Amino acid sequence: MEPSSSSSAAAAATSNRGKRKSSALPAHEDAKRLKTEQEGEGVVEGAHPPRLPRISVPLNRLQQPITVNELTELLHYAALGKAGGIKQPRKIKDVNVVIVEGLTQSHFYKHYLTLRHLRTNYSSRVTFTPSSNNVASEIFSSEVPKSEGPSLSQTHKANSELHKALKNHPVITKFGIRRRGLTAYALTQEEMIKRHYPVKGMPGFEEFVCTDSVDCVTDSSPLYGLDCEMCLTEKGNELARVSLVDSDGNCVLDELVKPPNRILSYLTKFSGITAAMLRPVTTTLRDIQAKLRALLPRDAVLVGHSLNNDLIALKLIHRHVIDTSLLYRREFGQRFKLKVLAETVLKRQIQTEEKKGHNPIEDAVAALELAQYFIKTGPLQVVEHHLEELWGYTIEEEFTDSASAPTPSHRFADILQTLGRSVAFFGKRSDVALDLSNQQWHNSDKEVLASFRRQTKRPFLSVLHFPSLSDHLKQCVPHQEQQRQRVCANLRDMCLVFAGPFPAGFSEREVKRLFRCCGPVRKIKMLNTAVRIHAEVEFEMLEGAVLALKTLNGLNLQGQSIKVQRPVNESMLDLDLTLDALMGDVLNTRNLYAVKLKPSVAECINISAKVNGHTLDAEGSGVTSIKTANGLRAATVNGKRLQLTTTQSDLSEETVRETFGLFGTVDGIVLPAKAGKHARHAYIQFESSEGKHAALSSSEDLWKEEYLICPSLTPPHLGSWVAMTTSVSTVNAEGEDEERTHMHTSSQDQKMELMMGKLDRRLGKLFRSLPDCTLSVVVLPGHTSSHGHTPGLCFMEVK
Repeated sequence: MEPSSSSSAAAAATSNRGKRKSSALPAHEDAKRLKTEQEGEGVVEGAHPPRLPRISVPLNRLQQPITVNELTELLHYAALGKAGGIKQPRKIKDVNVVIVEGLTQSHFYKHYLTLRHLRTNYSSRVTFTPSSNNVASEIFSSEVPKSEGPSLSQTHKANSELHKALKNHPVITKFGIRRRGLTAYALTQEEMIKRHYPVKGMPGFEEFVCTDSVDCVTDSSPLYGLDCEMCLTEKGNELARVSLVDSDGNCVLDELVKPPNRILSYLTKFSGITAAMLRPVTTTLRDIQAKLRALLPRDAVLVGHSLNNDLIALKLIHRHVIDTSLLYRREFGQRFKLKVLAETVLKRQIQTEEKKGHNPIEDAVAALELAQYFIKTGPLQVVEHHLEELWGYTIEEEFTDSASAPTPSHRFADILQTLGRSVAFFGKRSDVALDLSNQQWHNSDKEVLASFRRQTKRPFLSVLHFPSLSDHLKQCVPHQEQQRQRVCANLRDMCLVFAGPFPAGFSEREVKRLFRCCGPVRKIKMLNTAVRIHAEVEFEMLEGAVLALKTLNGLNLQGQSIKVQRPVNESMLDLDLTLDALMGDVLNTRNLYAVKLKPSVAECINISAKVNGHTLDAEGSGVTSIKTANGLRAATVNGKRLQLTTTQSDLSEETVRETFGLFGTVDGIVLPAKAGKHARHAYIQFESSEGKHAALSSSEDLWKEEYLICPSLTPPHLGSWVAMTTSVSTVNAEGEDEERTHMHTSSQDQKMELMMGKLDRRLGKLFRSLPDCTLSVVVLPGHTSSHGHTPGLCFMEVK
């Protein structure tokens, strides 16, 4: 979609319908206007009850996309009550954002009928500009302007007090206060020797197997979580199970191992291993060593809790390790149990009494996440956040030196927590700029929703990441571009009509002149057979195709009747249902589409025109040909040449408001036009649906004013229906356009349709579970690839 150059870069809202500004606003001012606001007026159809917050997006701003930066500003204003220009106090109680990874605007309209909740419960829908950044992380880490944030003087004092008092804390003494990369926390060879790690060349480790590890790792090297369970044999503790997880927490190895010596105790209370489990196992320690050597990249960093015990059980030497028992240090060398750290830092229960033995996968993931949290958060903040819970004391010294206070954070998440408003992320493991204690990781939409709904106390700001559709699309990568082409082709078919036969010699230019009386024409393709001429006409608007079918089908052109019809293919089977749904879309209930007719072929044939001072009825009028010269029209009517004179005027907001204001109060008018061209069509938004219906019932009177009208179908945020598909197109080896290639519905299509239905039901359940006065935002992030830019969508509603 190409936005108008005179508009600002974001969709915006207004707090007063009576005040309109024609000039563009700066981006952040625009975002301020795209906001929740108090409805101080009386109730109108489609609006929320009086005195409740609501989203308001003016019609003339809907065609501008919103970026992730502008979305985060909107969330700032809603959450902090600092939305400039809002006179009424905020009544937003919670903010909930759902990110449906992998979906685009095209996906939404392809599955429009299936996504009933999204299309009916959200009254604001704005094109979303894809971002290369993590949207969830952008929301939490976005900087709030100092003037918008709360007073943080108390935070200055507390931070300074902590900074001084923690100078001798064991974690600060070892690692300092600066946040650094993972290499700062990997054990040196000297530390490994001191902590009884297996090291090549040291006594006692001669029979150990070495991994193929590089000499040095970097801060971008991958982390792998490792945990082992042992049984007691006549030779001591020996390996019975090993689990390895990658940096995303995915299990890449989980195997039982047969100890070579006689087992004295399975240590089931701790290991979870039983005799029955090991009886059929044939895997040996040597097998496991070979698998680990094959699985671990050369620059892998192993993470574990007291990892030296696991490596000794594996009889494995690995040069680069991080031991979480040594990260979270205590004063005199004591170590925290993994269970305690997981519960305190990760807010997760592991090794619970009801479980029979430890789960090494769960323990490996916990150690991995503890290391990731420490690296990402930094030693100072780790200590600050968990000082009392882990180390058992608080700071009581008086504040003395404000000059040494660290600069307060203006991150959105930090400011909310300073104000006592909780924040949380629910979703697949992701690089989210948020403490791990505020994150809950799940691998499916179902788990994410269930986890959120289980919360007894809902966080003030919650961001949910639904990963299932993204995972499905990644699984069918070879077909993904083909699927995108099909989506584009199916959407474009809705704007397509076939027409003919035309009189001999009828040109492409004449076809375009005829059909553009119904709306802007994107493309004409002439279809010449040996005997007759037909044409494929593609409109920019859905309304253009609808009006062409209604107005031009059966037209008698030079004594020859032409037929106008839709394409006959699979994508058109549910078109009537789709058009009805679009007409009833909450975004279109008060909107009307109008075309200002230009004196042309269509005008003279389909609409009453003045011929020598007399009204000429279009139907059966005997008009057989028309020529244009010097602004005058010459028609041959019943064999007699007549001059046609028709007044032509440009479409302007003033003339549209004057004409359509007779049917009801006009709230907004959009006049899409290309640079240097006059607008010929308009979207008109009435204050209520009664105005729209009054205009539709007077369509014949509007014909006399040279207007052709129909209910709005194209969603207001789209400059044209086909705009969302024009950026994605391919050409085959013969140079033929493939964007309209049709194939029968595949199993992948059926699976996608089912998944979209499940997604919509889950979003509906989530919306119903939100308390009243919650700002609910659903983001389809869109997609950027080497094939082009595919925009997303942002849905907004205050429940």
